[in-house]
Amino acid sequence: METNKIKLVTHNGSFHADDVFAAAALSLMLEKTGKNFEIIRTRNPEIVNSGDYVFDVGGIYDKEKDKFDHHQVGFKEKRENGIWYSSFGLVWEKYSLELSGSEKIAGIVEKHLVAPIDAFDCGFDLVENKYDVSPYFIEHFFMAMTPTWTEKNVSNDEMFFKCVEVAKEILSREIIHARDSVLAEEKVISIYQNAEDKRIIIMDQNYPCEDTLNNFPEPLFVIYPRATDNSWGVRAVREDPKTFKNRKDFPKSWAGLKDEELQKITGVSDAVFCHKGLFMAVAKSKEGVIKLAELALK
Repeated sequence: METNKIKLVTHNGSFHADDVFAAAALSLMLEKTGKNFEIIRTRNPEIVNSGDYVFDVGGIYDKEKDKFDHHQVGFKEKRENGIWYSSFGLVWEKYSLELSGSEKIAGIVEKHLVAPIDAFDCGFDLVENKYDVSPYFIEHFFMAMTPTWTEKNVSNDEMFFKCVEVAKEILSREIIHARDSVLAEEKVISIYQNAEDKRIIIMDQNYPCEDTLNNFPEPLFVIYPRATDNSWGVRAVREDPKTFKNRKDFPKSWAGLKDEELQKITGVSDAVFCHKGLFMAVAKSKEGVIKLAELALK
């Protein structure tokens, strides 16, 4: 421990997604301002009490003093939807504006990443298992990073710090995606408002648009340029972005067809592919995917 560095203190031993992401968020914030810091994993009361930022250990939640534990008796911090805060959520609640730049971006990241991690840590079931397999959450990745009973040459500390680097990248990318979705929202709304047939929304770029278009009742298909191969795509708008059910599928007879087979059944000369899940199709030209969308409406 170096006395001239800002001290980020959390518990040693095993780790979970909440303390990993809390460490990642604080690290990104301090790196952004050029601060010199170190992360210390310990339960030594003297070191815990001397930490500049203390999370997931210490038995204290004091926002003003940067103490972010949630395990103590009497802890009552929870969201309006009832999900309790864990250390990550408490850190994000205070520093999200500094990290993201706006309340809207912070809110998207909170809903998409932070609250689900807190929910898992605090024992909230967000999904119902319908099959004999379970979803693979980010928490399971960190569990896989924990040394097993046979790995005598790998320490929890070593793996924790590897996980923090991964979490920093994930959080950074979620902020970037949220920022760019906010930038795209105004463009998507303008395109929707100016569309002649609001069932088919034609984009000039592949903007993130699912959440925005789900606020309007008419859109069934979205057309967009595919930068990877200079073709054009058309995808179905989902009933809910959280599900795989489309407002309208492509025709069942198109499922899985490619090139000549799809061209023959549709009459679209440059049709390339229709996904067997009936949610996406591709043609070489903008005119081609517009035709595919128009045929799918019938």
